[in-house]
Amino acid sequence: MLGSLLISNRSYLAKCLVRVLCLRGWDSSGLRAAHCIFKGLHTSRTPCRGQVAPVFTRALAFGDKIAIVDQHGEHSYKDLYARSLHLSQMICKTLGNSGGDLKGERISFLCPNDASYVTAQWASWMSGGTAVPLYRKHPVSELEYFIKDSQSALLVVEEEYVEKITPSAGKLGVPVLSLPKSGRCDSKVDASLFEASCPISEWKGRGAMIIYTSGTTGRPKGVLSTHQNVQAVITGLINKWEWTKDDIILHVLPLHHVHGVVNKLLCPLWVGATCIMLPEFNAKAVWEAFLKPQAPRVNVFMAVPTIYAKLMEHYDKHFRQPHVQDFIHAACRENIRLMVSGSAALPVPILERWKSITGHTLLERYGMTEVGMALSNPLHGPRIPGSVGLPLPGVQVRIASESSQKEGPAYTIHAEGDENGTKVTPGLDDKEGELFVKGPTVFLEYWNRPKETRDAFTPDGWFKTGDTAVYKEGTYWIRGRTSVDIIKSGGYKISALEVERHLLAHPSIADVAVIGAPDMTWGQKISAVVRLHEGQALSLTDLKEWAREFMAPYTIPSELLVVEEIPRNQMGKVDKKQLLKHFYSA
Repeated sequence: MLGSLLISNRSYLAKCLVRVLCLRGWDSSGLRAAHCIFKGLHTSRTPCRGQVAPVFTRALAFGDKIAIVDQHGEHSYKDLYARSLHLSQMICKTLGNSGGDLKGERISFLCPNDASYVTAQWASWMSGGTAVPLYRKHPVSELEYFIKDSQSALLVVEEEYVEKITPSAGKLGVPVLSLPKSGRCDSKVDASLFEASCPISEWKGRGAMIIYTSGTTGRPKGVLSTHQNVQAVITGLINKWEWTKDDIILHVLPLHHVHGVVNKLLCPLWVGATCIMLPEFNAKAVWEAFLKPQAPRVNVFMAVPTIYAKLMEHYDKHFRQPHVQDFIHAACRENIRLMVSGSAALPVPILERWKSITGHTLLERYGMTEVGMALSNPLHGPRIPGSVGLPLPGVQVRIASESSQKEGPAYTIHAEGDENGTKVTPGLDDKEGELFVKGPTVFLEYWNRPKETRDAFTPDGWFKTGDTAVYKEGTYWIRGRTSVDIIKSGGYKISALEVERHLLAHPSIADVAVIGAPDMTWGQKISAVVRLHEGQALSLTDLKEWAREFMAPYTIPSELLVVEEIPRNQMGKVDKKQLLKHFYSA
């Protein structure tokens, strides 16, 4: 009878045992083993294989281990869990939901790069909501658009930004919940929260977050990813980049893009590692972190090419003595195990110079908001400059072009592969085409945009990335955007059409074409070719000053080219490739 009782209640007993062992300081592998044994499941590298769950469900297993270090201090996994659960209860109370499950309601949150972001993100998920991260540097008009478009039910705001966003929330009729600095609670959190659990247990089909991305038409679209999508990206990167609980990553990227949210934050938190978060990128602070003589020492770093270029500028200015350069090279080689570059093409000169400074060959990879991470160079083994490597676990890729034949398949397949290998169609070796992606990392939909969602996929379910690619020499290469209306600058994907829409509101501008000009530091720089109204004058300085009120900083043109007429074809379209050739042929 006792045996039957134990078997019938093994799930409950497993939870009790895990909580007790966590409080007694057991490590994560022991906790997973105990939980799976009591539930009659086999142990594996991931708890109860096949289950989908957000990162916070793993937090208590890491207990007092430090999860986040920010400008306010250190924050343990246990503390983050308790604060997040406390905030989730406040969220549900504010929205009048006594059941504790918002069933996908959108929760927008505006937080700096510190532990408050993690608290807001986890709390959104604990309450059953879909997280919509906002960026503090976006102008108010952009923030209002994201809140309204996502149909957010609530806005969680770190207290520093409450004054900035509250009028907008009032205008939109969205309640505001203030979050103390770094997510800390004003009063001591009830100790029972450390042992409490989230009431939600099924996560597979739930929306996890909406991240806004620029497209070739219209306003930015909300990319809705499920918890399954997010987990697939995380576990694939952990597998290939060999993340462990002993890793310490330095985080300097914005937290409204996949690079900053998933690669640099959720991956370390999944394995129990530590994330040191700077409020924003600062070259001096990054070099100090690399060269810090005492523990904890940073051993993982990821950034966009622009940041590496700026780090090299600082190096050239401040580290001129040969013995200092030798020390930097030795310290980086000895202490740092992985340095990654992504979000934009990495110029080979930057890769080569960085290797000469630090001894590290930057690991290049390829991803985008809609697919997470898709391709990566190897952690171990040769990394080919300019290549983005091979498919990550679970990811299928295809290079194809539209078929010229009226009958038969709509696309001609040049190459298709996954982590086990790539098959090339005979006669189409080294032929460029558009990169398609399929697999569990691919997003669910563009929020409230069924037509755009349908148009983004082929009839047989492949997502069309809009990037031109080629498979050669046993690896994949990205040649650039298929559309000239997408500009990649400093790691940001920017819609030229969206920039044009803003610039046409300037009283001096009669016509405008925005193009992405090649740039060694930024990858591409935003160049505005404009025709002014008769009798008007406009300088780049004046344009920038005007644009700050309406546009995100990284979308403001860095070059202004005034012309008498912008050439258009009979359909009224600008040939931007010709404009690029005309102004930047050298």
